[in-house]
Amino acid sequence: MNSEADTAKGASEAGVLTSRSPRELAWRRFKKNKVGIAALCTSLFFVSAAVFAPVVAWLVNVNPNERDTAALTARGETIGRFGGMSWNHPLGVEPGIGYDILARLIYGARISFLVAAIATLASISIGLLIGLLSGYFRGRTDSVLGRFTDFLLAFPAFFMIIALSAPMIARIEKSGLARDNSARVLYLILVLALFGWPYFSRIMRSQVLSLRERDFVLASRALGASHVRIIFKELLPNLWTPVIVYLSLALPGYLAAEAVYSYLGIGVQPPAATWGLLISDSIKYIISEPTYFVIPSLSLILVVLSFNLLGDAVRDALDPKSENT
Repeated sequence: MNSEADTAKGASEAGVLTSRSPRELAWRRFKKNKVGIAALCTSLFFVSAAVFAPVVAWLVNVNPNERDTAALTARGETIGRFGGMSWNHPLGVEPGIGYDILARLIYGARISFLVAAIATLASISIGLLIGLLSGYFRGRTDSVLGRFTDFLLAFPAFFMIIALSAPMIARIEKSGLARDNSARVLYLILVLALFGWPYFSRIMRSQVLSLRERDFVLASRALGASHVRIIFKELLPNLWTPVIVYLSLALPGYLAAEAVYSYLGIGVQPPAATWGLLISDSIKYIISEPTYFVIPSLSLILVVLSFNLLGDAVRDALDPKSENT
């Protein structure tokens, strides 16, 4: 009797699982991943702080462009312990200037997330389109697009972005598209997207090469479906899983890249702030005021780490063969 009851219970649970949609099953697997949940909460915390930076600054009563000289000594050193942390300045002030670090951190995060988000979406969109065309049409189309992809992959992107920064930013300003820091932000977005999509296009190409031989694609082709319909109605819906996974893993990479280029002086310039610019400025005070260096550096590490762990959790949740099922 017990065995029959267990069998019936197992069959019932199996029926419930099979009746759920893939989205529900993925969310069920994701909820079991404690690390993924913690990474999601941490990521949402930093993103929310950046998006609602004016509200946070108003609630805490701090201003990113207001100097508090009373928090500094005559020599420009912070008054008090841990970089001048107090009720008025929860994370302290910048030595030598007096800007509130919390305000600069959350407002700088807005620029960093803006560059990373747009560059990620642009590179994924271009890579997805190129990968779809290469994998589906193959032949000469695949050969031409493949050689162009190889050409971009052969470029030393890091050095090219640095070398081209001055003339390209000047060209953007001369064209009237943007000026000053807006031109620098636009340049970073363009070059990060330009050199980022070839990697994703290779992934999409391999996925499409496998999908184009599936029965549902062959059936659509036999029924006389056009190439456009097959690409966007049959192939594209089956590519969202690798797209979502790559998006969650690419975003922290672009965040780190923006910080590096801002650190090297290619990004926005003072009085605006990004995390890379804060880290660059804090190097001068790393011995005398280590808190100023630790706070933006630790924030960047936490954001990149949380998004990477979130990407791993999303990948596992979307995998039907995951052990967390």
